[in-house]
Amino acid sequence: MSLGGSKEADKINQLHWRRIVVQGKGAYYGSAGKGRAVVLLHGWALGGRSYKGILRRLVAQNWRVYAPGFPGFGGTSSLDSSAVSLSGYANWLADFLDVVHPNEPVAVVGHSFGGGVGIQFAHDFPEKVRSLVLVNSVGTPAKDFKGKSLAEKSFLELAFRFPIDSLPGISHIIPTVVTDALPNFLFNPKALWKVATMAHKVELYKELDELKRRRLPVVVLWGDKDKIIPQVDSQALCKALGATGEVLPGGHSWLFTEPEAFTEILTNVLEVAEKNNIDPDINPN
Repeated sequence: MSLGGSKEADKINQLHWRRIVVQGKGAYYGSAGKGRAVVLLHGWALGGRSYKGILRRLVAQNWRVYAPGFPGFGGTSSLDSSAVSLSGYANWLADFLDVVHPNEPVAVVGHSFGGGVGIQFAHDFPEKVRSLVLVNSVGTPAKDFKGKSLAEKSFLELAFRFPIDSLPGISHIIPTVVTDALPNFLFNPKALWKVATMAHKVELYKELDELKRRRLPVVVLWGDKDKIIPQVDSQALCKALGATGEVLPGGHSWLFTEPEAFTEILTNVLEVAEKNNIDPDINPN
């Protein structure tokens, strides 16, 4: 895919995967492009490479993309046990950005578990975030809506639902996903278990209320057939933000099923967020 057909544009477009040091440990990430900076935060058990089709399309739309593997995933070393929390992941992300140095506040796109980290990161580091897009995100176990939320599901039910809901959406990129997911399951199951336990019942209502108060541009996207993080949780998320959100056909991994449609929607909402951006009020007083 080329921005202008030239060799220089092709070189800019190409995703580069690098190893760097963050918090004294090895980290793995992909980057490419020129333009406004976007950080894509991957879902549980995956890594940045699983999203490379989406990343390439964003680059072709003149965005500069960063796709880190979270600690414990995608080739990045795990956090210390005492730091395994959403705040710990948010702190790591802040340090990651300090190393890659995008030179501006970034647009953050978080899928599933990555959405929860994105919420925490935007709350804890407002000076680093221009806008936030949440895609089938954890963080708001439903309290006032009919239906079973993520927090009410048992681990057995989630273990059964995860492959059923996810695999149809990623079957056409199985080699890429296996490259990320299989090593995670084989070599770092402890990290997977800790993150799954943490994400299962995490509540970010206070953080979302603060983002709403700051008037940070936040967009919610959801697949209407998601059986892992159901639509009642998306309704709770939208209510907490005072937003309407956008519901689209598909399951938990709908963005993999329709990467072109997802990228078009994402590009549109990022552009709208840029136009509507108001510098976050980082001083609560």
